[in-house]
Amino acid sequence: MKLGVFTVLFSDKNFEEMLDAVKEAGLQAVEIGTGGYPGNAHCDLDGLLEDEEKRQDYLKQVEKRGLVISAFSCHGNPISPEKDFALESHETLMKTIKLASLMNVPVVNCFSGTAGDHEGAKFPNWPVTPWPTEYSDVKTWQWEEKLIPYWKEVGQYASEHGVKIGLELHGGFLVHTPYTLLKLREETSDAIGANLDPSHLWWQGIDPVGAIKILAKANAIHHFHAKDTYIDQDNANMYGLTDMQPYGNVQTRAWTFRSVGCGHSASEWSDMMSALRTYGYDYVVSIEHEDPLMSIREGLARAVSTLKSVVIEEAPSQMWWA
Repeated sequence: MKLGVFTVLFSDKNFEEMLDAVKEAGLQAVEIGTGGYPGNAHCDLDGLLEDEEKRQDYLKQVEKRGLVISAFSCHGNPISPEKDFALESHETLMKTIKLASLMNVPVVNCFSGTAGDHEGAKFPNWPVTPWPTEYSDVKTWQWEEKLIPYWKEVGQYASEHGVKIGLELHGGFLVHTPYTLLKLREETSDAIGANLDPSHLWWQGIDPVGAIKILAKANAIHHFHAKDTYIDQDNANMYGLTDMQPYGNVQTRAWTFRSVGCGHSASEWSDMMSALRTYGYDYVVSIEHEDPLMSIREGLARAVSTLKSVVIEEAPSQMWWA
């Protein structure tokens, strides 16, 4: 496995400065935003699509620092009832898949999206309870009329371009659990898999090691994000795990994103790395820094230090002892 970073934390730096910072941090891979929520500070999507020389120089800058691009990322909502944003998300995703194919980047990360509750809806609707039954009806309509048809088309396009889609299992979107990911994959394409981020599993009450086993057995982990979550049980007793307070309200929030090792122990992160190796994932572990208590410099350093102590980089030896 290789350690990498989602480079949005360096959006204030230009492309080469960002690469130098990643190299200096002792990392081996970069995950680069191409648009949508992550922005495109380090990727001129249209310019790279139009110019092979630009693409070659772009890759040269990465490779001469001993790095690889683990994924392009364009998180948005391509099935949103907000038509302009849905179109923007869709066009960015399709362009990103094409660019990934041209540049031999194996994975494009994004969200599944969330539809409205009927054809004339103005805003997304995320049902989280089966009763009253209108919520179940909304969920069924969203999956049958919006989610599955959309990802059948995109999954086929990704397959034709030799690119895998890593859907982040994130609350607020229709694919947010191992079950919903596997259900969509079954209904659409094997190109659809997970960009597995344990930080979004913990606050849903899902054990990341268990999720790794479920998804990896189906060969459905295409990328991995390294971000932690601290759960404050006293605050959870008050607000519940679907806490709607702003992320900045750290004192009262039920849960808060943290740098790796600040929400769960190095031992728990070691268990995840071992589970990934055991069940066949041997790709990049990409750090995502969203810690409200630490600077970028300190938060990244803490994540790198913790992960370097637990990540499994080399192939296993033969069992010479047995």
